Amino acid sequence: MVTGGHACATKYSPEEIAMATVTALRRTVPPAVPGITFLSGGQSEEEASLNLNAINRCPLPRPWALTFSYGRALQASALKAWAGKKDNTKAAQEEYVKRALANSLACQGKYTPSGTAGAAASESLFVSNHAY
Repeated sequence: MVTGGHACATKYSPEEIAMATVTALRRTVPPAVPGITFLSGGQSEEEASLNLNAINRCPLPRPWALTFSYGRALQASALKAWAGKKDNTKAAQEEYVKRALANSLACQGKYTPSGTAGAAASESLFVSNHAY
C-alpha cells in the first residue's frame, strides 16, 4: 500500500491511500497478474482494514484480486484479549473472528466500521527498525 509512512506528518485518508496505491499498481503491474496481497506494514488493525476496503472501492480499474496477508494486523487484538490465560480463550477467538471478518469484507469493498473494533484494534503496530 502507498501510505505516508510512520514519520510523515500528513495523515492521508483511506481514499487518498487507495487512489495512490491503485495508480502505482496500474503503472507497474501487468493486468495478467492474478492478484496482489498486501501486508499491514505496521498499520493498526483498523487502519489496515479501512485502507484495504478503500483500495477495493477505488473507482479506477483494478484487473487483479486485491487481498491481505496480515500478521500483526489480524492477530494483535486476539493476542491482547488472550493474554496467555486459558480463561480468555473465547474472548480471543471472538476478537480474531471480528478482524478476519472485517478483512474479508474489506477484500470485497464492503467493510463498514461498526465502532466496536475495540481499543486494541486502533493501536499502532509500528515497530521501529522492525526486521522481517
